[in-house]
Amino acid sequence: MHSVGALESSSRTATSGTGASPRLPSVQPPAAPAHAAVAPRWSPRLWAILIVLCGALFLDALDVSMVGVALPAIRADLGLTTSSLQWVVSGYVLGYGGLLLLGGRAADLLGRRRVFLAALALFAVASLFGGLVSSPALLIGARFIKGVAAAFTAPAGLSLLTTTFHEGPMRNRAISIYSAFGASGFSLGLVLSGLLTEVSWRWTLLVPAPVALLTLAAAVRVLPRGERATRQGRRFDIPGAVTVTGAMLLLVYTVVSAQQAGWASARTIGSFAAIAALLAGFVAIERRSSDPLVPLGIFRSGALTRANIGAMTLFGSYVSFQFLVTQYLQSLAGWSALSTALAFLPAGVVVAVLSTRMSVIIGRFGPARVTVLAFANLVAGYVVFLRVGVSPDYPAVILPAVVLIGIAFGLGFSALSLAATAGIPDQEQGLAASLFQTSFQVGGAMVLAIVTAVVDAGGASRITSAQATLGAYKPALAVITAVSALGALTALSGLLSARRQPAVQEAPVRVPAQEPVSVLADDCADA
Repeated sequence: MHSVGALESSSRTATSGTGASPRLPSVQPPAAPAHAAVAPRWSPRLWAILIVLCGALFLDALDVSMVGVALPAIRADLGLTTSSLQWVVSGYVLGYGGLLLLGGRAADLLGRRRVFLAALALFAVASLFGGLVSSPALLIGARFIKGVAAAFTAPAGLSLLTTTFHEGPMRNRAISIYSAFGASGFSLGLVLSGLLTEVSWRWTLLVPAPVALLTLAAAVRVLPRGERATRQGRRFDIPGAVTVTGAMLLLVYTVVSAQQAGWASARTIGSFAAIAALLAGFVAIERRSSDPLVPLGIFRSGALTRANIGAMTLFGSYVSFQFLVTQYLQSLAGWSALSTALAFLPAGVVVAVLSTRMSVIIGRFGPARVTVLAFANLVAGYVVFLRVGVSPDYPAVILPAVVLIGIAFGLGFSALSLAATAGIPDQEQGLAASLFQTSFQVGGAMVLAIVTAVVDAGGASRITSAQATLGAYKPALAVITAVSALGALTALSGLLSARRQPAVQEAPVRVPAQEPVSVLADDCADA
């Protein structure tokens, strides 16, 4: 699901509601004149850089969901078994979720521009290769390579954005546009997949290739070359990278393969034990390292920790919901791939509309309140869909649920993206971005695997009765709703923390006044 420009900015303005600790001055500065609060207009070059980074994130998010509706056609054409077919999806997730931390560190040490361009080129080549091959093994390999490429473009792109725009209204505005592209890419992926699958499933894999090449050509021209990737004695922390990447790869692999091996099998239990050992080893390595891959102190930021939990629950429940609804409409109700894809179109429209106002919404209410509102809509959408019957009732059940979930994703993605990077130093922006993206991918894989296990336990794959099949889906829908409720509780804890923040500040320390909401709204309207 997943992630402007040339200016290296210091983050001086505290973002309201994020819960991050601002850099507070010891003396209250004099009030700025009214005209100084107006944010500078963005140059055409700055807009061009933002569009390039948004395009790359759109591609990453698109590829996560675009293959979903095409899976039955891929299986029929290549003669795949069900167990082999799942790797067309999970191969991408393994590459993406497993290597994001390493991708974020590479962006910090090798240079964000260099890593971004190289990974985008690899993404284009893998897209072309995956659309042309006829071997299941080569197709899965191409999907894995695309995931690896996305694991480097996503954190590099987001860290390019956050180190370009000043923290505060300027970054709020940029990141709301950026995150809207990511949300729209995932929401519209199924719609485009339905349209392209009517022609050939290969187009769902081929179309991203020319788009990636065009984005790459634009990125070469507009991304600034002034960045110097000086390591200054910093190292890659190879032991830490090996252990945490191995743990993430094994975690995703274990979760997605447990359906075939069995959750209580020796292989699955042994894999989870190995994951625990790898994570324990990683923590030990990071504590002793003079230049750790993940400084554990970064998790002292409550906003960052809550944002990562929110990302796991938001994306995990959403991708699982789309999977179930796709199976429900095609297998149970007999809808076509195109009709199924169009059922999700309202969610994409909602996200596109919200994207034009997200900066104003976050500026007025703060990320904490917006996140709570997002999860309230998410839970409500899943509760509405629990009323679904054997015969699809689109106007009264499916449409309201899809709209509510679209509102939740549009609001939540922007607010969580901002909270995950607010208050983080420039040299750790790649790390914060990769942690956030990792939470999305790993959360999606874990929740989807659990939901699939619940469906299989209900015997949906062996039942021919429509009523019995729906009965097997209902518990899985309840699990999705419970996951979204966990996200809602996390969001509420963030709101309470934000409200307590002023009370714990010492009296002599005062925070500079933030820009008026009206000024922010006017600035966004100028866009």
